[in-house]
Formats: sequence, structure tokens, C-alpha cells
Amino acid sequence: MTTPRKPDPDMLDDLVAANRILVEQGVMQAYGHVSARDPRDPDRYWLSRSSPPAMVTHDHILEFDLDSRPVAPNPPKLYEERAIHGEIFRARPDVMCVIHNHCESLIPFCNTDVKLRPMVGNAWFLRDGPPVFDIRDIDDTGDMNVCTAAQGQGLARSLGRNAVCLMRGHGVVVVGATISEAVRRSISCDANARLQLQSMPLGPVKFLTQVEIDFRVNGGSRDSERGWDMWKKRALEAVRAGE
Repeated sequence: MTTPRKPDPDMLDDLVAANRILVEQGVMQAYGHVSARDPRDPDRYWLSRSSPPAMVTHDHILEFDLDSRPVAPNPPKLYEERAIHGEIFRARPDVMCVIHNHCESLIPFCNTDVKLRPMVGNAWFLRDGPPVFDIRDIDDTGDMNVCTAAQGQGLARSLGRNAVCLMRGHGVVVVGATISEAVRRSISCDANARLQLQSMPLGPVKFLTQVEIDFRVNGGSRDSERGWDMWKKRALEAVRAGE
């Protein structure tokens, strides 16, 4: 039997902060979840018990294996869509954070043939448009939640090597090499989607060029942690005030 361990304290702070930040920034409301791969063991990840993101605290975070089974016995109520996290971590060794949310600005791009494309520099990772996962390609029971290993594997295949995968009629998954990167990407997805929807009625949209995207792919960037540092400080202050 695997012995439950204590989470890395820095990762734990980041994971709690991530949930609060995404609510504050309007990306999440009552639903959605954020996971982090254990920096000491690639076959384990950490995720809150079932809780509204705005209410996640340090005590809510639990350890899971890649089959999305809790390591500790007698767990509390858990998120039903844990397979999203376990199967993406299994398929993508480079990913250290997985975020699933139902951001409303993204749904038009989930359910039409219009691609979500980068309009601003910090959304460069959208490239020529993220793929869309349709759960009907795996099974057509009518439940749009990704709750089984097969469904999670199908989502991971649709994600491929991308940073983002839209989910028809559902929402999105966003991944990153760090928690802060995945959070920034989630916020940028929402902002870019809203700007694109506002711009399309005005005429042809000038998206980022391939040269501009390649510049960011090849490491050209600015102070990407500045926003994260501010958001994290504010989020953890709120958590401590409520504990």
C-alpha cells in the first residue's frame, strides 16, 4: 500500500492560489478544477477534493495516482472528472499543471467552425487555433462530462502537443509546464476569446503572424511572472484571512 505523503509546500501554495485567481479573474465560477503533478514523483498529482474553486484551501488538496485514484483511504467527495487530469499527465510528461474550466467566452469556439486564434501577444500559444474534443467520438451516452479513463484518453489525444483543447458544449483544458503558466494561459484564452468575438463583426481580424508566434515559441518573452506574483499574493492573503 502506498503511504500518503505531505505535498510540496510551494506547490501547495501555488495550487490553492491558482483556484482563487481563476475565480477572481472571471475564468471560473462554481465549477472547474486545477491539478499539479508532484514535482518529486511524476506518477502522482495533487487536486482539491470536490469544492467550488473560490473555497479551496490547503486542507482540501489530495494526492492521486495516474489512474486518478486517491492515495489516502476514505477520501471525501471528489471531482467526478478526475480522469481529465490523470490521463493528460500520463500522456504528456512535459505537463506539470492541468486546468479544466467552463469559461463562457470559449463556448462559441467549441461549438462552431470558427477557430480561436491569437489576437494579442500573450495568447501566442493558441497558434493557428486549438483542437476541439467531441466526446461523441468516444461514446454517445449523452453525458458530456469526462469521467472514464477512455474519455480522458480521448481528450488527451485531442489535446496532442497543444497547450489548449476546447471541448464541444463543455469548456476547455489548458496545460502548462508550471502552475503559473497554465493559469496565465487560461486567463489569456478568456481575454482573447472576448476580444475576437468583439472584433469579428467589425471586419477581417488581424491575428498574430507566424513570425510573431515563432518569436514567442523561440523564447522571446517579457516579465511573464509579474501578473502571477500580484495575483498569488492577493489570493493567499484572502485564504489566510479566512482560515
